[in-house]
Amino acid sequence: MAHDHDHHHDHEHSELSETQLRVRALETILTEKGYVDPKALDAIVEMYETKIGPRNGARVVAKAWTDPAFKQALLADATQAINTLGHVSRTGDHLIAVENTPQRHNMVVCTLCSCYPWEMLGLPPVWYKASPYRSRAVKDPRGVLADFGVTLAKDTEIRVWDSTAETRFIVLPMRPEGTDGWSEDKLAELVTRDSMIGTGLPKKPAEMKS
Repeated sequence: MAHDHDHHHDHEHSELSETQLRVRALETILTEKGYVDPKALDAIVEMYETKIGPRNGARVVAKAWTDPAFKQALLADATQAINTLGHVSRTGDHLIAVENTPQRHNMVVCTLCSCYPWEMLGLPPVWYKASPYRSRAVKDPRGVLADFGVTLAKDTEIRVWDSTAETRFIVLPMRPEGTDGWSEDKLAELVTRDSMIGTGLPKKPAEMKS
């Protein structure tokens, strides 16, 4: 029998995706049953918004660009070197820094899943987790870089590093020309997330907003 009702089916008009709605519903159930503390969830979200993310990696790269001793330590043991910087989030992963040079360009992938240095780069981008990137990065890295708009000299070696649950990588890109005398903070603004994965390059000084 048909019946009138005036309540709204919010889920039918929500801008959230089906997956997001399911996550919201699961969160509500777990919270109501006392398995999840909403304050703990808020703290985690706040941490990823303000303390964890690519700006941490950018600060590490800028430090390496200006401090030869730190750069040497970073390339020798990235985890230990980063954890000496009190103003940068500590990293718990076994992190390896690989340096780009005019002769070699490094690129990072996780062929099995989506292992990624969250403390330094934040949440992994969707394409990093997608099968096309994971499969093509090892077979056709130069083609993948072209898709990202990065064209390297033909004689530049491209080395692909495969992340695992135990070992993560961060690319130390080359310092852009025309940045002599720049402060670490200013240099960090040139460092992009993709440049630390190896699918991009740092911004050029001319790309900085005035």
